[in-house]
Parts: sequence; C-alpha cells; structure tokens
Amino acid sequence: MVQVLEKNAAAKAITATINYIVDNGEKIFTVTAGPGGTDVRNGGALDPRPVAIHDGRPQAPRFELERDGFQFVRHDTKVADFFDEKQIAQVYYPEMEALVKAESGASRVVVFDHTLRTAADDEREARKIREVVRRAHNDYTEWSGPQRVRDLLPNEADDLLRRRFAIIQVWRPIRHPVETFPLAICDARSVAFEDFVISERRYPDRIGQTYAAKYNPNHRWYYFPRMRREEALVFKVFDSLKDGRARWTAHTAFEDPTSPPNARPRESIEIRTLAFF
Repeated sequence: MVQVLEKNAAAKAITATINYIVDNGEKIFTVTAGPGGTDVRNGGALDPRPVAIHDGRPQAPRFELERDGFQFVRHDTKVADFFDEKQIAQVYYPEMEALVKAESGASRVVVFDHTLRTAADDEREARKIREVVRRAHNDYTEWSGPQRVRDLLPNEADDLLRRRFAIIQVWRPIRHPVETFPLAICDARSVAFEDFVISERRYPDRIGQTYAAKYNPNHRWYYFPRMRREEALVFKVFDSLKDGRARWTAHTAFEDPTSPPNARPRESIEIRTLAFF
C-alpha cells in the first residue's frame, strides 16, 4: 500500500531542536484556547534538546503500526477544500474510517474529532483554527484513553472496554507540501513509559490528559520531508493491550533548519479515531 514520494528529498538525518519537558514536580496543564486562539501552557519547564531527526522516506515500507507506532502511506482524498467543515464530515470522515480499518485491522472505527492547524498567526486567527504544537507529547494517557470511550459512547462503553481498543490518528497537509514545522514522530520502541509525564488539558466542559515527554537519548525520531496532501501519517496514541506492541507515539512539530527562504507556513489536519477490535 505504501508508495514513497520524493524519496530523495532530504538528507538521511538533520539536527533540529525537540522541546521536551522537565519533570520538576509542578503540575503541568494546558488551558485550551477558543478557535483562532493560542493555548496557554503552565507547569514544568521546557527542555529544548538538539536531536537527530531521520528522513523516514527511504525506510517507509518497513514502518509498522503495531511495532513502531506509525505508518506512512500514500492516500488520496476527494476533499477539495479542507476549510469546508461539511466536506470534512461528509467526505473525509468516511475516508479516514476506511483508512484506519485497513491499516489497523480494526472491525469498527469511529471518527470523533479533527483539528486544522497552521503555522501562520494571521491565517490561524482569520480562519479560527489552531496553532502547531511544538512540544513532544502523546495525546492520551492510561486514564484519558478509556475515558474518551466513556465520554463519546456512554451506552456502549462498558462492553467496548472489555475488549481491545486503540486511539489512532491520521495527519496530513491540506494544501501545499510542508515547508515549515513538519511533524516529527518517535519510534515507539525507543520510548520508555517512564519518559512520560501527565499533562492536564483544561477545556470549558471537561478535563483531559495527555503525556508530555522527557528527554531520553534513546529516542529515535523520524520525519517525512515535504509531505504532500496525498500522503498521510497514521499513528497510534493509545492501545489497551499491554502485550509488547506499540501503545503510544510521541510526536511534535519542530523548526526545520532546512526550510527554504520565504517558505509557506504549514497547514495540516489531524483526525482522531476510536478503533475497536
């Protein structure tokens, strides 16, 4: 299924800064902003580290969702305009349900959320979309993964939580090839559970949890240079099984030192799904 585009688009690895967190005992939390706003992060301390981020394109066929935590796929979409919420709901959601089923082997997939992001402040404010996240994190925790099932499918949750489920996300550019703030993703096998610190997310109507990531020299980071809208990164941010398979995938936007002058700001969409097996 995987087709690698622009295979030689970058060197095998670049050195760039990943923003980790220092676990200094403070409660870490984010107050989420409204559409077009900027989240406010509190607690902990940023720990910027220069790391090698490897070009994943030449290795793309070997990445596996259950082992590495992510897969890079060639995937066309019929969405003409990702700023049209109706198209996202009517066209993109069914496309993503089918993609996640195909890549994960899930028997049922429920798309429950999506986020549009841009690295341009004026575009973010005008279109009421979100900023890029420049801190290494994983979107769900041991508590918040199952809680999301209870929140979204309360009448079925008790039964569904008796069996395996996962939260799987799909990330892609929405218009132009990515020239700034690409997404870096960490091989799940290189991340220890002790590398994670709970970080609260405070919404107007609920409290969620994510994991912030602490620095570990064993981390092995990848990115896929100049990703295009017909390419997608499928990655796992929770799995209820604890049998040695990938359960989490730390990821972050980063400032690419190879970005060209006058590069276009990144525009992307991430989709979130519950996958049941």
